[in-house]
Parts: sequence; structure tokens; C-alpha cells
Amino acid sequence: MIDRADFLARFGGVFEHSPFIAERALDVGAVALPLTAAGVHAALVAVFRKASEAEQLGVLRAHPDLAGRLAIAGELTEDSRNEQAGAGLDRLSPAEHARFTELNTAYTEKFGFPFIIAVKGLTKDDILAAFEARIGNTATAEFETAKTQVERIALLRLTAALPGE
Repeated sequence: MIDRADFLARFGGVFEHSPFIAERALDVGAVALPLTAAGVHAALVAVFRKASEAEQLGVLRAHPDLAGRLAIAGELTEDSRNEQAGAGLDRLSPAEHARFTELNTAYTEKFGFPFIIAVKGLTKDDILAAFEARIGNTATAEFETAKTQVERIALLRLTAALPGE
């Protein structure tokens, strides 16, 4: 049997600041033992995809800007801080930081949520290139792309915490 409090403590933040996803996955019986990264991911993604568009938008909006104000203020979640640092976003030159800030602002104004990308394995140049390419997307295409990236981030976080299948 899965202990609810333990499960929520461990996996409630896999989707950034959105514990309702883990709660619903448990409530509908989608999570099974043994806990594996693939199994928990499938359960959480199913809930995320069934959530209302407003709830999905809330999950997207819960993500921080890349190299943005929360990073500067030291207010990122531990996962986000580690992910951004791994991509070198904590070591930007003033010109690079200005470009990220400019793109963050333009992207958020256009789409209504921050630019989201699974940064693991990417360099700051890779991220900047993706940023510049994706800002030209339609709102519908970018909403889908951002959701896919959120799901990838969740898988990476779960893979770090749990064994595979």
C-alpha cells in the first residue's frame, strides 16, 4: 500500500508547485507498486493531460523564468535551481543575462506563461537557440510544446528519485 503523506511529500512537487497532480493520481488509483520512474510518470502525466486547460496553464505559470528574478533572488525550488545551474544559467555574462531577460519578457507577454524547457543536457547556447526559435510559434503550438517540456522535466526529476522499469 502506498502511504499518501509519504507519496505526496516525495512527488507532490514533481510538477512545479502543483501537488494536485500527485493527489489526483493517487485518488484515481493510477499509482501502483513498485514505484518506478516510468510508472509514476505515466500516472502523473495522465492526470496532467486530463486537467482543465486553466489548471494546465497554472502548472505552466508555476515554473520560473530561466535565469530570471527568482534565480537572482535565490527563490527557486531546489530542483529548478539545480537544473538551471547544470545548464550554466547561474553563470551568465551581463549581455547573456540581458538577452534572457528580454526573451523572457517577450515570451511571457506573447504566451502568458514563462518559457519552459527541460535544460538537462543542454548548454545556455542550446537554450537560447530554442528560446529564439519557439518565440515564433503560435499560441496553440507553444502551449503543447510547453506541456511536453513540463512532462519531460517531471520524468527527469522522477528518474533521479526512483529506479526505472
